[in-house]
Amino acid sequence: MAYKGVLEDIRKSIALQAPGRVPVFACSEEFDVRMAGSTYSVYNRNAKEMARVQIEAVRKFDYDWAWLQVDDCIEFEVLGVGVKGDGNILPATNEYLPATRASLDRLKLPNPKKDGRMPVLLEAISRIKAEFGDTVCVTGRTAAPFSSASLYYGIEQTMMLMYDDPDLLNDTIRFFTELQTEFGLAQIEAGADALWFGDCNASGHLISVDNYNEFAAEGAKACATAYRKAGGWSFYHASEHKPEHLKAQAATGVSAVSVGPGLDIALAKAAIGDRCCILGNVDPIVTLLQGSVDDVVASSKRIMEIGSRNGGYCFNSGEMIPRDVPEANMKAMIRTARRYGGAVPGI
Repeated sequence: MAYKGVLEDIRKSIALQAPGRVPVFACSEEFDVRMAGSTYSVYNRNAKEMARVQIEAVRKFDYDWAWLQVDDCIEFEVLGVGVKGDGNILPATNEYLPATRASLDRLKLPNPKKDGRMPVLLEAISRIKAEFGDTVCVTGRTAAPFSSASLYYGIEQTMMLMYDDPDLLNDTIRFFTELQTEFGLAQIEAGADALWFGDCNASGHLISVDNYNEFAAEGAKACATAYRKAGGWSFYHASEHKPEHLKAQAATGVSAVSVGPGLDIALAKAAIGDRCCILGNVDPIVTLLQGSVDDVVASSKRIMEIGSRNGGYCFNSGEMIPRDVPEANMKAMIRTARRYGGAVPGI
């Protein structure tokens, strides 16, 4: 259950120390919505429902955070990007702006307290913080600047800009650095302890380390620095599977780097474990959705034991957990993580 001292344990992990008990997270939002008897199309537009689902999830599954990733569209739909998704299908951007100077010039900074669904997220954060205080890490979300550009122009156009018009891409990234800084600071003001800082379109799945350092690193560093100065942590996630990219991501000064399920936790620990806190990385598909309880226990035990060695680690899934994961598997993951991370849960 939520406990006093969780934020101090996270702080120690970020400082590459050994916490009293290893913080236990799960990228579980889709699953949590199902377990709470809600639908995603209601959840992602209603602050009271968002808070209710997260509060119930923390109490039922003993997470050390309330994770409000919600979806990738919140700040982009107010900028004119098309969005598609309904029912239990997460909204996704699907109609992008032309990658032109005119599209950049039309951009105006939205007001997080007034525009679109941004205030919904702020209200949900405040409600959850009021419920749990400092016994849970309330975690909001922003997109890192490079991925923000790709959510505005689309992936294909953004990738081409690196070669065809790098000045336009850099100017766009600067705009989104400002936007995501302001959106993140508004969430911290509302009560968020941390921000899930998504940058999957800057991962080793899509761009080289050289391109990452040239185009993605500076904006990520600027946002992380601003969040830190305001008292918030940045949990950087690119679902990364390449050690060299992890090193570049860790160098941006984010609070922690999330490791995707495609990389062995031992390799991730060897790559950046002495320079940045690691989050990860139970496989949500192979282990949690398709595996047995015994499979979940074995994988969670191994990941916790390797990840937590010498401190600097928070347990987590490597990616979003599908809504249809068996409840028994989720409970087995959390129970095992608690057992081998220094605490025994009551679930």
